[in-house]
Amino acid sequence: MRRADVYDLAREVAKFRNDPLGFVLYCYPWGQGELADSTGPDANQREFLEALGKEVRERAFDGQRAVMPIRMAESSGHGTGKSALGAWIANWIMSTRPWSIGTVTAGTATQLEERTWSALHKWTRLCITAGWWEQLSTGIYVKKELCQAHQSPENWKVVAQTCKEENAQSFAGQHAATSTSWYLFDEASAVPDGIYEVAYGGLTDGEPMMFVWGQPERNTGEFHKICFGSLAARWNHRRVDSRTSRFTNKELIAEWERDYGEDSDWFRVRVLGLPPTADELQFIDYATIKAARKRQVEVLRDEPLIAGFDVSGGGAAWNVIRFRRGLDARTYPPIRITGEQGRERAVLIAKAAEVLRYGVNGQPVAAMFVDSAFGAAIVERLLTMNFRNVHEVNFGGNSPDVHCLNYRAFMWRQLKDWLANGAVPDDERFAQQLGSPGYHVNRSNKLVIEAKQEMQKRGLVSPDDADALALTFARAVAPVALKRPRRPVGYLSTWS
Repeated sequence: MRRADVYDLAREVAKFRNDPLGFVLYCYPWGQGELADSTGPDANQREFLEALGKEVRERAFDGQRAVMPIRMAESSGHGTGKSALGAWIANWIMSTRPWSIGTVTAGTATQLEERTWSALHKWTRLCITAGWWEQLSTGIYVKKELCQAHQSPENWKVVAQTCKEENAQSFAGQHAATSTSWYLFDEASAVPDGIYEVAYGGLTDGEPMMFVWGQPERNTGEFHKICFGSLAARWNHRRVDSRTSRFTNKELIAEWERDYGEDSDWFRVRVLGLPPTADELQFIDYATIKAARKRQVEVLRDEPLIAGFDVSGGGAAWNVIRFRRGLDARTYPPIRITGEQGRERAVLIAKAAEVLRYGVNGQPVAAMFVDSAFGAAIVERLLTMNFRNVHEVNFGGNSPDVHCLNYRAFMWRQLKDWLANGAVPDDERFAQQLGSPGYHVNRSNKLVIEAKQEMQKRGLVSPDDADALALTFARAVAPVALKRPRRPVGYLSTWS
């Protein structure tokens, strides 16, 4: 792009410095190409962008004197177009505010990579200013050729950061005294409070902005305070009911209402954008998982080694065998079979047979529990191979515990109780899977763990790894019979 053309476009785009809605309507090819079926923002998105423009005009930043930060929040149900809205705002800030610096994060690494950051790349590519930016996997920077000799693309950018609490300092030191330092937190209920505290430090100069939104999965924490609690007065916040969004499947929402009830916590969070009445909808909290990742445990000599085999139905899901011996689910590494091999039943049977025949790290496997949904044929073949320590488990079958809806809920409840004292690998992806499933109590007062299909609708990965560990709690397994040491010749018992 010629520098003269860049200057002409920059002057045109600068007209929308105080008008983010105008920017969105002007700078994307609505009704053409990829957007042939799109007409622009829906009513909820328009209202947010108009409110943002009003906040900007009220502050009238002059490029020198710092103004109060723009802080905007949205508590909403599922599927209301938040990822697209975040991308539009990012493009608007970057295109109208030279030398602005932004950081984007989300409640999970999967949400950040596959939804939030992916949407930002898509809309940046579609934006009229697409030629200004160098799009990299973890950052979008102004192109070097558009900088003067003394300038660096590092000072005009937006980057993606995971929100692990130990990563909090990555959010520090972000300042843009003559421009805009900004943050965007997607699925903000799951972002640790420590990340908020550090990010607030980047709102002290220039024309700072912070945007936080998502489903209110907890009724505690910083996001809850912002939308419903002690910090609400400081933020421009709103709640969006999924039923009012142009993008949601109204027939599916009606089905949810029939299944869960409008007063259920599940419906409140996923549709109404209201916090749960219980502590939170995450069945296993991250504090419990974090402690289990660091805990050291001892295992009794007669503890059996148990294997759980979650068999994939194909696609991106994994085939995973996980191992647990008493309180220890860390020492014995998991076996993951993905890709083309994962679709070959012969490969899966061979791997399971190898584990049953030879054990792991010299320790024999006392029992292997296999998910029957896609693993029934594998169990049948293993039984014909004369393995008697392999067992089929129907996740949807009747629970041994009357307080759980099905066998999956029963196993996850056992897993949750075990985590209070157990040890798991210090693995971020595995930790996310343990903490991903939501839950509710149905009208019969039975525990229901969120189905994999529902999790995928929320943009979460299938918890195959975590389900494999849950399978190790399918049934109690007897301790291993230890060989009794032989008494030396001439030994006299002190009890004789």
